[in-house]
Amino acid sequence: MVQVQLWGSLRDAAEGEETVEVEARNFKQLLDRLSERYPGLKPQIERGVSLALDGRIYREAWFTEIGPDSEVVLMPYMKGG
Repeated sequence: MVQVQLWGSLRDAAEGEETVEVEARNFKQLLDRLSERYPGLKPQIERGVSLALDGRIYREAWFTEIGPDSEVVLMPYMKGG
């Protein structure tokens, strides 16, 4: 199981949960399982989200492997400037 910390408005869409656990080996599985478990997250995930894995931010890196002890943070899409 991977522990995922949710940031900002994503918490509201996940029934107020700050941290959730899902069975996933990569980002695609993680986002698919979160969408299934928390339908309120699905629209935000479809618009785009950013994921941080062990302190590094990724976007659209679907098949990035997630280790069982990795720190995963799901955030609303972040734009650089």
